[in-house]
Amino acid sequence: MPTLELEQEIKELVIESLNLEDLTPADIDSEATLFVEGLGLDSIDALELGLALQKRYGVTMTADSEETRRHFASVRALAAFVAAQRKH
Repeated sequence: MPTLELEQEIKELVIESLNLEDLTPADIDSEATLFVEGLGLDSIDALELGLALQKRYGVTMTADSEETRRHFASVRALAAFVAAQRKH
């Protein structure tokens, strides 16, 4: 799947899994930070999004690791992580 399609899917997943009804995928910048600034997500949102990603894409992540924090830096980083996991 092309990266842009995957980014679009992940944006939709973020909106759906975190009940951000006032946002559209177009409102989310693929390179913007997801936590604190950017979308302003918190640790509970991270858990919910992590579970949604696991359910949808079958990816596995280690809770509270530096590597996982890097994957959750932006939609683009999440898309790269999911794409890399799918190749395994």
